[in-house]
Amino acid sequence: MVELSHAANTVPERQPEIWEKVPPRNRNFTGRDDLLLKLRQGISTVTAVVPQPQALQGWGGVGKTHLAIEYAHRYRSHYDLVWWIPADQRVLVPSALAAMAPHLGLPPVSATGVEEAAEAVRRTLQSGDPYRRWLLIFDNAEEPGQVEEFIPRGPGHVLITSRNPKWEDHFETLQVDVFTREESVAFLKKRLRREVPDADASRLAEQLGDLPLALEQAGALQYETGMSVDEYLEQLDEQASRLLGANRAPGYPLSMTAAWKVSVSLLEDRLPEAITVLRCCAFFGPEPIPRDVFRKGNKAVVPRLSAILSDPILLATALSELRRFALARIEPATRTIQVHRLVQALLRDDLREEDQREIRHEVHVLLAGSAPNDPDDTDRWRGFEELVAHVAPSGLEECTDRRARSFAMRMVRYLYRSGNYQSAHSFVTSFIERWTEVSGPDHPDVLVAHRHLGNILRGLGQYATAYEVDHKTLDKMKEILGPEHAETLSTINGYAASLRARGDFLAARTLDQESRVTYMNGPEPTSASALRVVYNLALDYALTSDYTEARRLHQETYLAQSDATDGISKGTLLLSWNSLARAVRLCGDYTEACDLGEEAYAYGVQELTLDHHYTLLAAKDLSIAKRRAGEISEALELAHDTHTRFQRLFGDGHPDTMAAAINLSNALRAAGNIDEAFAIAEKAVARYPAVYGPDHPYTNACIGNLAILHRLRGDAAVARALNEKARAGLITKVSRNHHYSLSCAISLQSDLAALGESDEAREIGEDTLGRLRDLLGENHFLSLACAGNLVLDLRATGAEKEAETLYADTMRKYERPLEIGHPDALFASQGRRIDCDFDPPPI
Repeated sequence: MVELSHAANTVPERQPEIWEKVPPRNRNFTGRDDLLLKLRQGISTVTAVVPQPQALQGWGGVGKTHLAIEYAHRYRSHYDLVWWIPADQRVLVPSALAAMAPHLGLPPVSATGVEEAAEAVRRTLQSGDPYRRWLLIFDNAEEPGQVEEFIPRGPGHVLITSRNPKWEDHFETLQVDVFTREESVAFLKKRLRREVPDADASRLAEQLGDLPLALEQAGALQYETGMSVDEYLEQLDEQASRLLGANRAPGYPLSMTAAWKVSVSLLEDRLPEAITVLRCCAFFGPEPIPRDVFRKGNKAVVPRLSAILSDPILLATALSELRRFALARIEPATRTIQVHRLVQALLRDDLREEDQREIRHEVHVLLAGSAPNDPDDTDRWRGFEELVAHVAPSGLEECTDRRARSFAMRMVRYLYRSGNYQSAHSFVTSFIERWTEVSGPDHPDVLVAHRHLGNILRGLGQYATAYEVDHKTLDKMKEILGPEHAETLSTINGYAASLRARGDFLAARTLDQESRVTYMNGPEPTSASALRVVYNLALDYALTSDYTEARRLHQETYLAQSDATDGISKGTLLLSWNSLARAVRLCGDYTEACDLGEEAYAYGVQELTLDHHYTLLAAKDLSIAKRRAGEISEALELAHDTHTRFQRLFGDGHPDTMAAAINLSNALRAAGNIDEAFAIAEKAVARYPAVYGPDHPYTNACIGNLAILHRLRGDAAVARALNEKARAGLITKVSRNHHYSLSCAISLQSDLAALGESDEAREIGEDTLGRLRDLLGENHFLSLACAGNLVLDLRATGAEKEAETLYADTMRKYERPLEIGHPDALFASQGRRIDCDFDPPPI
C-alpha cells in the first residue's frame, strides 16, 4: 500500500484514546491516495467558526465505506476519539451516539435513556470538552433529514458516506467514482496474490467497469478457485449475455450483476447450502447480523434452513465459503455476518416473488426466535440492540405470524424502556398502519400496538394525544378482549397514567382501584403486573391527598417487590423505595423520610449509578425531605447537584428537570436567597403550561410558589393576583378540599395580611384550617402551618383570646419539632409567617 506523506502532520504518532466500532481495514485496499488527500484537506478546512462535515458520495459498490475506513485508520493518530455510526436507519444513530457517553464522562444509556444520552453526547462534542480532536463517521447516511439533527458542529471532524446526492445541498461533498484503470490493475494484482500480466488485469477491469465491489468478488473467486483471467472472462461474458436478455437486476451496473452471478453460480455448484444461507442474509438489514440468530434459530420451523441450522458443522462450512468468495464478511471477534447492501439487492431481485416471501418469513421467524423475552430486563437489552437494525429492512411489519408480531412489540417496548422514544414511535406507528390494513383495526395485535403507542406518547410528553389513544384503546380492549384480559389490564394502567398526566387524579384512582380488585381476584395477585397496579394506586392516593393510604400501599408494594424473585428490576425497586420515603414525608414524618430517603438514594448510587434517572429522583426527594426537616444547607447542596445533573441529562424542558428546578428554588428561598430563587422559579414555572397544560394542577400549584417569592420580594399585590388565579384553577380541577388548593389558600392568606386586609386573611385562614383538619388531621404540618399563620391574623383583627388559645394549642403540637429545631415550629414560636410551597411529584 502506498502511504500518504505525513510530513505536514505535527501531531505525534499515537493511538486515539477511544476507538470504537470502526471496521477493520480491507487488506487489499490500494490506490485512491488522491481521494484520501482531498478528503484530508477538505475535512480539515476550518471556517470562521468550526470545521465543516464532509460527505463521500457515489454509486453503490464504489468503495465509499472502505475509503472512510482507510481514512480513519490512516489518520487515527490525529484524533483522541474516533467513532463509527451506522446511519442508514434513524433508529441506529442515537444508539451509536449514546454509546459514547461513558467515554465522555457522561452517564450511560442505562441511566438516562438513548435519546437523552445521544443529545448529551452531541452537546459535549460540540463544546470540545473533554475532547476537541474527534472524528465521527456516519456511514450510509441516505436521508439528510434523518441524520442531520445528530451531527455535532464543534471542533472535531464529521465524515459522511452516502449514495444520495442531496448531501451536496448540506455539506461539502467529495464524489467517489469507480477505480481508475491503474487502480483497478493494482487492486486485482494484489487481490489475486499471483503474477498477472497488466494486460490481463486491464481486460478484466474493463469488463467489470472498474467497479471496486465487482473487482473484489472477481478477485476472491479467482484466488479461491485458481481460475485464470480468460476462464473468468468467459464465465462473465456468459452471465452478462444472459442478464442482458432478461434478468438483469434493474438499477445496478451490469458488471456488478454479472460478477456476482459468476460467484454465486460457481459456489452453488460447490456448496449449495452456502447460497441458501446467503439468500437468507439478503433479507436482513445491511448491518452486521448476529451469529446467534442462526444458532438460536436451529429449533425454528424454517423449511429452507432447518437442515443447515441443525448441523453446526455444515453452517460453519457454508459461512466460511461465503467469506472466501467475498460474498459475506464474517467477523469472528464480534460473531457477526455482514453482506453488502448491493449484493443483498441483487440476491433479492434474482428470486421469484413467492421465494422472496418465503425467505423473508423465515427471517422473521429467526429474528423472533433469537430475541430476548423480557424487554424490561436491562441485562437483555444488548440482544435487542443487535437485532433492531434488521426490523425495518426485513419487512417485519408485513408478517402476520404471531411470533413475529410478538417480537415486534418486544422491540418497541425495548426502544421505549431504553428511552429511544422517537424510534419506538416510528416503529409502532408503522406496525399499526400496516397491521390495520391487513388484519383490521379491531385485531388484538393492533390494539396491543396502540397500548404501546400510548406509553410512548407519554414518554415524549405528548400527554393530550396519549390520553386520546389510551381512551379509545381501552374501550376497544374491553369490548373485544374483555375487561379482565391481561392486555386490557395493562391498558388500564396506561390510561390511568394518562389521567394523572392531565390532572384527573380522582378518575385515575377510581380506575386503578378497579384494576387492583381484578388482579386480587385473579390467578397471580402478587405478580409484577399486580404490584405495578398497587404502586400506581399509591401514587393516586398521594395525588388525591390521602397520604396515609398512599404510605400504606407504597410500603406494601416495596416489601412485596423486595421479596420477589422475578420481574422486578433494581430500578423498579428503587422507585417503590423512594415513593415510600416521599409518602412518609407527605405524612409529615420528616426525620423518618430523611432516613428512608438516605437508604433509597444510597441504593440507587450503588446499584444504578449516581446519574441514573431513578437515583436522581431519589436525590431530589431526599433534598425536599431534608429541607422540610430543617437541614437547609444539605438540602440546598443536594438540590443544586440534582438539578445540574437533570439539566445535563434531559435539558430544561423535561418534567423531572422542571421539578428539580422548583425544588432548587424552594431550597434557595428557605436559605434566604430570595432573588436567586425567584429567577429559577420564574423560568421553570413558565415551562409548565407547555408540558402539562395551563389548567393542570402542577401548573397552578407552581404559580403559587412564584407568588410566595413575589410577596417576599415586596410585591404582595402581584402575589395576591397570582394566588387568586392559581387557587381558582386548582379548585376547578381538584376541588377546594385538595392539598394543593389549601396550600395555595394559605399563601393567599399571607398575601392579604401583607396588604393589610386582615379580616379577609382571617376569614380565609379559619376556613382553610377547618378543611385541613378534616382532610389531613390536626397534627399534619399543613394544618399546623395554617394555624400558626391564623394566630397572627387573629391578633391583627383584635381577637386576642382566640389567638392565644390557638397559639397554645399549636405550640403544644409543635413541641417535638421545636426541640429538634424544625423551621415551621421556630417560625410559629417567633410569630413569623410560614410559607407552604409545592414540590411536584412524578406522575
